[in-house]
Amino acid sequence: MNKLDVLYEDNHVIVVVKPCNILSQADITGDLDMLTLIKGYLKEKYQKPGNVYLGLVHRLDRPVGGIMVFAKTSKAAARLSKQVQKHELEKQYYAIICGKMNDKKGEFCDHLKKLSNGNTIVVSSDDSEGKEAKLSYQVVKEEGNYSLVRIQLLTGRHHQIRVQFASRGYPLLGDRRYGGENAPRLALFSYHLAFYHPIKKEKLIFEKAPSGEVWQLFFS
Repeated sequence: MNKLDVLYEDNHVIVVVKPCNILSQADITGDLDMLTLIKGYLKEKYQKPGNVYLGLVHRLDRPVGGIMVFAKTSKAAARLSKQVQKHELEKQYYAIICGKMNDKKGEFCDHLKKLSNGNTIVVSSDDSEGKEAKLSYQVVKEEGNYSLVRIQLLTGRHHQIRVQFASRGYPLLGDRRYGGENAPRLALFSYHLAFYHPIKKEKLIFEKAPSGEVWQLFFS
């Protein structure tokens, strides 16, 4: 993997861009993950002996790239986690969907249920295992049979964006799991992240445009 893309760093937090197909944190695969990568970066940069503290505040699914914030102290981790719980940490995504939507902006509200095979499905609101999933979206641009959509998550459910669009007949490009056309990468990227600094309290806003082969239709 290339050099770590650090957008911001101070004594309390570090904001980086997670490449697609890198884990947010280690799992049973033993594959490369962001926590390990950033700890290695901090250890080398500051010549730290022993373990380096780094708190995972939120996650991005493995195939999804985008901006993430990590906490460098336990106090920062606790305060940022509270923002996540209160939906004060803003995440916005770009996605390329297959098809053109009649409604160019709107809101999706469903109940989603994660299955034992790792897939997520839309279920009735009567299903006790279903969890409410909400997002708002706006179509930014259309090219051929593809649409670039800007999405704001109002809840954070497993595979939420992918499932809510696919269930309406607009699967994401590269999302073979949910019926999207084949592509080198899943066309989903967290391009905007905003939160309140855990110590200084001011609002920090970060944006990064997606790049790579799958995005060339909309981002030169």
